[in-house]
Amino acid sequence: MSLPTTLSYAQACDRLTACLARNGRFILGIIGPPGAGKTTLAARLQANFPDISQVLPMDGFHLSNTELQRLARRDRKGAPDTFDSLGYTALLSRVRNQKTNETVYAPDFDRSIDAALAASLPIFGDTRLILAEGNYLAHDQDGWAGVAPLLDEIWYVGVDPTLRLERLRARHIRFGRTPEQADRWIQQTDDPNAELIAATRVRAHVQVAPDELDAPDAP
Repeated sequence: MSLPTTLSYAQACDRLTACLARNGRFILGIIGPPGAGKTTLAARLQANFPDISQVLPMDGFHLSNTELQRLARRDRKGAPDTFDSLGYTALLSRVRNQKTNETVYAPDFDRSIDAALAASLPIFGDTRLILAEGNYLAHDQDGWAGVAPLLDEIWYVGVDPTLRLERLRARHIRFGRTPEQADRWIQQTDDPNAELIAATRVRAHVQVAPDELDAPDAP
């Protein structure tokens, strides 16, 4: 499989406008390694299409720290098997088949407490554009294989590796890790996850040029 064509942000918006010309709901999956700028891209697209779009992040399906401890996965939080992948797939299926008068409640993730918040994101049935963003939407193992078929398109956010690491380090420090702990977490957890995600880039329809995001500390 070939790598996806790279678009500028303006070209990506034009593509999305054309996709929305079709009737019905459009679900866009936004993927990329940790620190690439997925959340930033989703937020910018939501701002570009404010009256018809909502963001649906994958991170609300993190397993709790207590459950990760029980499974001996606490030190790998963020890996594919540290999420409720089947739960996310089930919710996305509900969103895919949602009636216009129905509200689907999704969980969100609060980094300040490092935990998910249940039923904190109402997804409304008349929302035309759903911006689903997360690491593993194109992953085909660990229970994630059912996600991609529910998406209308998948966009990959790439980024210069040095900039990505700078963003990650700054984020980890901002949320309480020492510089040494941040570097160790990146090496042991974030980087292996980034390799898995990079391998799914071939399943994306397009790649959005990272320099177009203009986000020095993108999520």
